[in-house]
Amino acid sequence: MQIKEAMNRGVITVNPSTAPLEAFKKMYKEGIRRLFVIDDDGNPIGVVSYYDLIGIMGSIKPSKEEKSSLKIADIMSEDIMTVSASDNIEDAANLMVRADISGLLVIEDEKPIGVITKTDICRLVAAELLVPIV
Repeated sequence: MQIKEAMNRGVITVNPSTAPLEAFKKMYKEGIRRLFVIDDDGNPIGVVSYYDLIGIMGSIKPSKEEKSSLKIADIMSEDIMTVSASDNIEDAANLMVRADISGLLVIEDEKPIGVITKTDICRLVAAELLVPIV
């Protein structure tokens, strides 16, 4: 099965100058655990996770002045793992396990078009396993 058959179409993004609290609110509203960071040309340049934001907002406790100047660019990971919509789901699953990540950006012509997550793959597996035997 190809990734395009199971991926979430569309990508929820932020820009590098987004404030962490704004990004956290966006994640909460959308019910997601990662945001991809894109530049002004729509190219992916980073990723920030729910855990990255919780860590920065909860445990570091920067001063009020530091909090207001902190941007997503300061905390994002620049190491984005990507796949193509035509790639095999099994390969995506193996990549996520090996890299210890929970989601991959799906790109086409170097632009983001979707996301495939471990949850998406688990749903596929569960659907296969739960098919009633006739």
